[in-house]
Amino acid sequence: MTRTLDHAGRPIVAITGAGVVSSLGAGKDENWSKLTDGQSGIHAISRFPTEHLRTKIAGTVDFMTPPEAGSTALTYALAEAAVLEAIGESGLSADDFGGPLFLAAPPVELEWRQRLALDSEGAKAGGGEAGYDRMLLAARTGVHEEFFRSGQFGTVAGRLQRRIGSRGLPITLSTACASGATAIQLGAEAIRRGEAERVVSVGTDGSVTAEALIRFSLLSALSTQNDVPEKASKPFSKDRDGFVMAEGAGAFVMESLESAKARGATILGILEGCGEWADDFHRTRSKPDGSPAIAAVRAALDDAGVATDDIDYINAHGTSTPENDKMESLSLSTVFGDAMASIPISSNKSMIGHTLTAAGAIEAVFSLMTIRTGTLPPTINHLNPDPAIELDVVPNAKREAKVGRVLSNSFGFGGQNTCLVIAAEPA
Repeated sequence: MTRTLDHAGRPIVAITGAGVVSSLGAGKDENWSKLTDGQSGIHAISRFPTEHLRTKIAGTVDFMTPPEAGSTALTYALAEAAVLEAIGESGLSADDFGGPLFLAAPPVELEWRQRLALDSEGAKAGGGEAGYDRMLLAARTGVHEEFFRSGQFGTVAGRLQRRIGSRGLPITLSTACASGATAIQLGAEAIRRGEAERVVSVGTDGSVTAEALIRFSLLSALSTQNDVPEKASKPFSKDRDGFVMAEGAGAFVMESLESAKARGATILGILEGCGEWADDFHRTRSKPDGSPAIAAVRAALDDAGVATDDIDYINAHGTSTPENDKMESLSLSTVFGDAMASIPISSNKSMIGHTLTAAGAIEAVFSLMTIRTGTLPPTINHLNPDPAIELDVVPNAKREAKVGRVLSNSFGFGGQNTCLVIAAEPA
């Protein structure tokens, strides 16, 4: 069989399934309807007390699993829902997927209720270092297996592998806010190298906790505009004051173009390019000249074999923090030049908040939906434009447009930058 190759002589990567969950709802239909209507999923937190917190709002997904189940259980539930929707759309088996799994998951840590339980168990085991050692041994040998598994980084991927029958060692990764896009990149590269005919890539995050809010608050990263939650996230606006933490999951099923055609699958789009670039300037701040973000954008375009005038729309990282939005504007203006003023760019985070580990995957799904529907989702809450950011942010209301190719940006803390180029199926 003659293989159709891309500009670099590699197998073309087709997207045949997509799934998403966010604070707006479960599934692409509900999310896309609400997103393009400019609805917000950000609300006052009810999962835990917020009396002494500076930030009392988030885009939590409260309809998936009970709060007492904990972050790991919710992170899994979100991933499972997105993956099953993606596999279902692809026409493959949800019980025997047959390809590798690449999963972006948040770093796992014990929550306070778990820490208190750990302390109690250690005391019962005799206290001191020896007591804790005996308690941990009991956990590993099955006495407290569920408790032990909840603190393992690979727990979500392992459970998901058993659910869908993926092949090989499931890969769990964390590259900060670029993680979801990185999972997609790793999946695409596995297909390009001929290591797999199909993959599923997912980014998931259900880790909104009081501790997480406190940590981001100490970094002055979160919005404190609590009074009207749905108006707090305002990317590219002059009065933006930080991002709103949120939860969700996004997933792609990707295949070689030949594999998809051979089984008669509907080809939703093409994953044309991936670009990544590291920034060692600071653990949270971007390098002042924006060079790593610039390099990531250029790397994605080069990998896709396209020029700047081939991009019809940009799905912004657009966190609503003063620095990130300024840096993203700088980087795009540097790469696209004067043309950037006429390329529409919008931020889904104005409506769903910042889903952290899941963001790159969720926004890739929304980028695909933009291509397939010809609808540009708006950047809501854009009532006070920042005069230093001269971008067409599709302010406040959706717009219809013919979109053949999208650049989706993910710029993470610690300078972990990943950009994706997604295109319509070639004629």
